[in-house]
Amino acid sequence: MALLAYILPVVIPVFLTTGLGYLWARRGLGFEHAFVTRLIVNVAAPCLVFSSLVHSPLSGHGLLLMSEATLACLLLFALAGLLLLRLARLPLRTYLPSLMFPNIGNMGLPVCLFAFGQEGLALATLYFTVCCLLQFTVGEGIAARRLRLGGVLRVPFLYAALLAVVCKLAPLPPPLWLTNTTGLVGGMTVPLMLMALGVALAGLKVGHLGQAMVIAAARLALGAAGGFLIAWAFGLHGAMRGVLVLESTMPVAVFNYLFAEIHGNSPQKVAGAVVASTLLSLLSLPLMLALVGAGG
Repeated sequence: MALLAYILPVVIPVFLTTGLGYLWARRGLGFEHAFVTRLIVNVAAPCLVFSSLVHSPLSGHGLLLMSEATLACLLLFALAGLLLLRLARLPLRTYLPSLMFPNIGNMGLPVCLFAFGQEGLALATLYFTVCCLLQFTVGEGIAARRLRLGGVLRVPFLYAALLAVVCKLAPLPPPLWLTNTTGLVGGMTVPLMLMALGVALAGLKVGHLGQAMVIAAARLALGAAGGFLIAWAFGLHGAMRGVLVLESTMPVAVFNYLFAEIHGNSPQKVAGAVVASTLLSLLSLPLMLALVGAGG
């Protein structure tokens, strides 16, 4: 009973809010997905990154350790994904980003917030920032067959994170008007992301379900194994270990589908992986919460 009391308050709000977005779209009610995405990427999420990191109890060493562990996870996902796809003779352009980049925003942030409170949100925000920097460069580069490292300079999360680090290192705290504003604006990020995820799932055109289920299972299994391995290798404990594992075990990110759509790279196959992995997470997420909650 105690375990259920820990898991259900984390899982139910995430899936109910996502389901609300799904039903909203299915009812044909207005939802400007492009506008909401731009609002999240350019305004709300950067404010959340700044606010969470500024208020984080983590030291500079803790921030660096979490960043290094996140990079190690993504590198491990890339190498293992490359090997698995070669062995399965599946196209790298189509499926490698799906194995590399989990849905650390739409699902990862609220899960870590509900599981570990504000400390969990700060840690998840750091994972989110590092992952987004690579997804908007390496991830899109794989789909497009050309790497544009300059694209990282156009990602607002980078500047929000750098400003937060400067404020934490400064002898005086940032002005109250700044922290209040970023906290207020950043607060809309999590519910908007979950609603947007539901709307996106309702509009995806799914294809090749057999391959999609294989990729979905590989994403979740690879994320779990990689998250626990890197957490052990880096000596992580408590909320830091839990967040790293949970974020690593998220389903396929919707942005992988968007990049596949933009570059004409089998978007229906990627959509299948997004939907299949999200459905499988209904089973995997409670299990992972039980593991990190019991062992964290």
